[in-house]
Amino acid sequence: MTTTTAITSLLVANRGEIAVRIFRTARALGLDTVAVHSDPDADALHVRSADSAVRLPGAAPAETYLRGDLIIKAALAAGADAVHPGYGFLSENAGFAREVQAAGLVWIGPPPEAIEAMASKTRAKELMRAAGVPLLDPVDPAAATHTDLPLLLKAAAGGGGRGMRVVRDLDQLKAELDAASAEARSAFGDGEVFAEPYVERGRHVEVQILADAHGTVWPLGTRDCSLQRRHQKVIEEAPAPGLPEALRESLHQAAVAAARAVSYRGAGTVEFLVTADGRPYFLEMNTRLQVEHPVTEAVYGLDLVALQLRVAEGAALPLTPPAPGGHAVEARLYAEDPARDWRPQTGVLHTLAVPGEVRVDTGFADGDTVGIHYDPMLAKVVAHAPTRAEAVRILAHALSRARIHGLTTNRELLVRSLRHPEFAAGRLDTGFYDRHLTALTEEAPDATLAALAAALAEAAPAPGASLAARLGGWRNVRSQPGTRRYTSAGTEYEVGYRPVNHPGVRVLSATPELVTLEVDGIRRLFHVKQNSNKTEVYVDSALTGAHTLTPVPRFADPQDRTEPGSLLAPMPGTVVRVAEGLAPGQAVTTGQPLLWLEAMKMEHRILAPASGTLTALHAATGQQVEFGALLAVVQEEPQA
Repeated sequence: MTTTTAITSLLVANRGEIAVRIFRTARALGLDTVAVHSDPDADALHVRSADSAVRLPGAAPAETYLRGDLIIKAALAAGADAVHPGYGFLSENAGFAREVQAAGLVWIGPPPEAIEAMASKTRAKELMRAAGVPLLDPVDPAAATHTDLPLLLKAAAGGGGRGMRVVRDLDQLKAELDAASAEARSAFGDGEVFAEPYVERGRHVEVQILADAHGTVWPLGTRDCSLQRRHQKVIEEAPAPGLPEALRESLHQAAVAAARAVSYRGAGTVEFLVTADGRPYFLEMNTRLQVEHPVTEAVYGLDLVALQLRVAEGAALPLTPPAPGGHAVEARLYAEDPARDWRPQTGVLHTLAVPGEVRVDTGFADGDTVGIHYDPMLAKVVAHAPTRAEAVRILAHALSRARIHGLTTNRELLVRSLRHPEFAAGRLDTGFYDRHLTALTEEAPDATLAALAAALAEAAPAPGASLAARLGGWRNVRSQPGTRRYTSAGTEYEVGYRPVNHPGVRVLSATPELVTLEVDGIRRLFHVKQNSNKTEVYVDSALTGAHTLTPVPRFADPQDRTEPGSLLAPMPGTVVRVAEGLAPGQAVTTGQPLLWLEAMKMEHRILAPASGTLTALHAATGQQVEFGALLAVVQEEPQA
């Protein structure tokens, strides 16, 4: 017999966007809400969104959001009677789930035994094989041959792309195994890694399931999550486009079989790899709410968090789920630079505004700081419409007109991806960015006009000055240089202040924030935002988008000069590994990994810039480094 428990106060053992989203539903259900926060998150949006908050002393996740004992203590102290783990952190930790229940709190998630059964991908695959779910055959790395290539190495524990490597050369297998194992151990405390065939141009398709304690399991349709960077999802949609009905039904049946095999309860996701010829293979089961759950909510008209809470209270689901309707697409907006190896960005987010009829789930508000300790995702933007083409068009339109000031983001990449012919046609696979990243990250059109608008805005007096006074700021006068130089995406632009230097361009008006130009007879608006050492220009045209410009100083700062071959930290972070045996005096080759730097839940390799000799090493494992810190120096060998 299933017991019924009424929840009155909910603690969310998480932060950021997912905590804000769960609090939104909890408030609608009349629940009191409790947040937990690290020291850097003391004034974060999720803290401001809760009725009360409890401090977790420290900054790093290992000191705060991964401390289950502190979180349970916080729940009891704040009077909460239930804990929702969100996703990430402790959401798939069976030990934490047991401790929550042992403390007399309601666990908003599946039974600990189900989490445990699916926690190891290797053990989960054995269980799924017994349940008749199709699987890729594992490959023994020690016995792998050229015929087994390419191989995919995967961490047995955890997810999010950590501990994953594609191996195309047997000579690299040992080194990649060691690297994958080290990354998995650092991220999940478990260095177990396994190998399986890597499917070229496969699709990542998943099925959302929801189960109660009374034997009902809902398969809530499919999602396609094939557009990924570093094995992490970027754009997701529901339903997965172009699947034959027979394949769709077989995926639903396999997902339900997987859930029943572990007596699942609550929300979960069963992930599959679908080959180019339409064969599905089980990848893993995520025993938690997924980042991309809003697209399923939109299509089915459900609130999955509300259903999680009701199932945890003991309620029974109707025997059949509601009918789906329309199509939904979600884009993950990250503070990162896709053109520079997806480098995460930190700093103040001055403005985040997305127009249009779209859903925006975010953990940030204007003026919040994006720090180094956590994932760089700023928001999820979701569009729902009767057809896929309409949903994609609405989402691209909203993102193209979004105002995001203060940080470099992947916004332009998202817009171009959504408008790419392959995506528009529904030809999706996990190699999309391998093929198209260079073209998708090219400098946007009209960069010179954006630089001109930035120069005019910089020279323009405050609003209210006369037109003559404003025009005077654009002339070559002794107090004002005649030209201005900016860099954008590695390219330098020099523009004259006077429109006469730009044929076909006429200045209609200019203020420090808005410049109106007539370009070949067409009126164009350039919105300008100056933040510290960067100028951001947004163009009112779906074809051009945004430009981030860095003014070039008229005189070089001698302090900016560094020794040739210097390797500087591309971001603040922690040195998690140094290449084995690396020491000054050692010979290195171009592209050789020397150090691994972890920042914002991503691991970045620091590579030798040239072949030569390592003359200095200033980094050590565990060391915290600031942006621009000198890590090592490589003296290039002279050319023969």
